[in-house]
Amino acid sequence: MKLSVPMKPSLLALSVFSVLSAPTLAQQEEQTANDDKKKAQDIEQIQVTGRSVSYANNATAEEMKLQQTSMTSALAVVDNLPGVLINEGDPFGSDEWSTSISMRGFSIDLSQQQIGMTVDGISNGNSNYGGGTKANRFIDTENLQGVDVSQGTSDISSRSHEALGGTLDFRTIDPGFEEKAVVSATLGENNAQKIYARYETGELARDTYGWVSFSTQENTDWMDEVATNTRDHFAGKLISRLGDVDLEGYVTYDDAREYTYQRVYGVSQFEQNKQWDGLVPNWTGVPYQDQAWRKGWVTHRENLFGYLKAQTMISNVTLKGNVYYHHNEGRGDWIPYYVVDVTDDGAGNPHSELDPSTTAEGGSSLGQIYFVNRDGQSLQPQAGCESSITYPYGGAGAALDPDCYGSGAIPVSSHRHTNYNKDRYGVNGDFIWDTTIADMPNTLRGGFWYEDYEREEYRSWHKLIDSATSARWENNPYWIQYNREFPVDTLMAYVENELDAGFAKFRVGAKKFDVDVAKNDLFNSDNNLDVDSSSDVLLSAGFVAPVPGVRGLEVFGGYAENFAAIKDAVLERDDTDLSVVEPERADNIDLGLRYSSPGLNASLTYYDITFDNRITFISNEDVDGIDFLEAAAGGYVNDGGVESNGIEASLDYQLNDNWGVYVSYTKNDSTYVDKAAAGNTVIGSAEDMAAISFDYKSDGYFAGFSTKYVGERYMDQANTQVVDSYTTSDFYLGTAVYNVGNAIDSMELRFTINNVFDERYLGTIAPGAAWIGAPRVAALNAKFTF
Repeated sequence: MKLSVPMKPSLLALSVFSVLSAPTLAQQEEQTANDDKKKAQDIEQIQVTGRSVSYANNATAEEMKLQQTSMTSALAVVDNLPGVLINEGDPFGSDEWSTSISMRGFSIDLSQQQIGMTVDGISNGNSNYGGGTKANRFIDTENLQGVDVSQGTSDISSRSHEALGGTLDFRTIDPGFEEKAVVSATLGENNAQKIYARYETGELARDTYGWVSFSTQENTDWMDEVATNTRDHFAGKLISRLGDVDLEGYVTYDDAREYTYQRVYGVSQFEQNKQWDGLVPNWTGVPYQDQAWRKGWVTHRENLFGYLKAQTMISNVTLKGNVYYHHNEGRGDWIPYYVVDVTDDGAGNPHSELDPSTTAEGGSSLGQIYFVNRDGQSLQPQAGCESSITYPYGGAGAALDPDCYGSGAIPVSSHRHTNYNKDRYGVNGDFIWDTTIADMPNTLRGGFWYEDYEREEYRSWHKLIDSATSARWENNPYWIQYNREFPVDTLMAYVENELDAGFAKFRVGAKKFDVDVAKNDLFNSDNNLDVDSSSDVLLSAGFVAPVPGVRGLEVFGGYAENFAAIKDAVLERDDTDLSVVEPERADNIDLGLRYSSPGLNASLTYYDITFDNRITFISNEDVDGIDFLEAAAGGYVNDGGVESNGIEASLDYQLNDNWGVYVSYTKNDSTYVDKAAAGNTVIGSAEDMAAISFDYKSDGYFAGFSTKYVGERYMDQANTQVVDSYTTSDFYLGTAVYNVGNAIDSMELRFTINNVFDERYLGTIAPGAAWIGAPRVAALNAKFTF
């Protein structure tokens, strides 16, 4: 059954406020001592603390989760932390095409993967759009415990070869000790709905606990409400203790269909209409115009991921190990406005590409077929005809306009599928040896990470059965453009020693990556490639020292050499000269103060980063249209480097038993050092960002209001196109009722509005283009615990 919820925020507000009123007042008198304990625990959760290490780091708080709807992507919860910018074109994070993450001038977006991402400490297997997987596909937001963010310098043991600009580690919730069931339902604008259920097993066997969960959700696009995004998610987790060994296992399956938004090309297009990306809701029957049909821009993704961890102690040595597996498959679709002529059928003969029983493998385009007669022969437009088509991409010529052909002309076009399959197997091992040196505590740790990864990608072109009436395509492709495999072997080893000298802790470490990246062209072995993308020995060092006379205050400093291997995506283009592409590298320095006490946590960090060998993709998509064939010149190059420095500050203060405030500020200066754009600000990086959040909890009620400011950014390396600053706010209001009775242990209602004031802004930025940021959206969640 499909629910439609077209209510505006004001109507949702009226409905939720009516629900939150009288019933809970009667329940308050029945609160027990357990409720007081629960309240105290909730107050403590407002704290946003950083670990006492020699580099900047922050962790999300429960309030940051409450600021987002239960449907929202898990990525969104870190947006208020210092130095972090999350942009998503869909209000619920349903579109990864328009999603980006930025920290200190480093980015994860369509062409760059410069920030590490892990799930419970395990590699996510790259974050690129084509064949990669971000952490939000491994975790349901309602199963998210929190996110640990290491800005700039990640922990030396981090399992990622994308961690130039730090690491985000997404942590799943642990099983509880008592048997219970949690069920929640979410309804929101854009026909949004989600059903979630989790069963906590309690003690399955001696010292063994687990949970399983399932959720299903959907929402339409916010511009036309015609394309329905869907997601089905299953997960389970188990913890156990067998003798002296602690075990932990996790498995998740995610099946998503996401309709993508189109970027707008330049600030002027955005100013023309701030609520439209250029895609259209209706099928016109004119192939050139139907390339912009919204339902034709879609990606299907399935991810299966699981791990098993073990930990034990032998004397004063802690041993840890885990194995994991990840299978990903997906397909990205577009609708090119032509059929590709790939077989020379002879002048005047019918095109074999129009025969649904034939498939050409490999080869290249001989031309494009637009209109044919009933016999499948190409037609030419009438001489002197001028096309009246003006949209999209500036319009079309006579060869693409059906009005320039006589009666009986049949339009033909394609459904282009890029098909992905990926398998990853990995193993991690770590040791921690606690001892003393000259009566000073000393910790030596080390470990390794090995991963065998293979991604297959092939592209198939399918003729539309009848381009004049619908986008339905022939199951049998008329052309498989390419078919290739990308095996990647990764071995990382590290060692680090930390000595506690009393007045300070000092650490020094080293790690090294051996990464082999290859391409096997299954149609033409002449295109096979193999690249050694190994690193030098990467050094790191740092200190943490308490400040004498000020309890809770410490000073820290650190240096780390970070590395990002050449991605397999760089090998996709046959015209990329790999002899001039080198792995990326960044040298990070952090220096700061960190204060922690009951009710108050604060940090201040200065950072300085030198980023070399920045790998950049020269895009084949521009304002003249999409290069569906990828025939234009383009590829990956090392485009100089970047220098970044700045300040990150955060303050988390508990004003009293009910009110808490959180503030963060980032001052960042990221500039290019290459000759072409030396001194110019890095595309998409904001010089100033600030966030403030007020949160309230009392007697079963909770509420919060947060605001984030993002300063001006640039859309091009020359810094000629300025993207305006923007400010967005989020609001949540809810109530929790305990000891409900009738088998219900607790009930929670929460109303959320994201982008309260409906700010119109540009979010994710690509060279010369950007995606429109998500508008205001409201949602209501009801959660029951049995």
